[in-house]
Amino acid sequence: METLLSNKTASLTELRDPKKIIAQAGDKPVAILNRNQLEGYYVPASAVGKISFEAVDSDDVMNALARRKRILQSTLDYLKDK
Repeated sequence: METLLSNKTASLTELRDPKKIIAQAGDKPVAILNRNQLEGYYVPASAVGKISFEAVDSDDVMNALARRKRILQSTLDYLKDK
């Protein structure tokens, strides 16, 4: 089972009325589900304003990408022939 990073959820069908989702969200993220599978998150602008961002140098980015590539390498190898 996947861990959701939000206490609030909404379905893709509920997104037909985005004002309702926005009103329910307040300033918290909402996990968007499709058939009980996580599709993504709706994050209100008010929630983003509370997050602190800091600049990173290119070495940090390259190291993070290299770690991620090692994790995904078997999948990348499999997809290479597709």
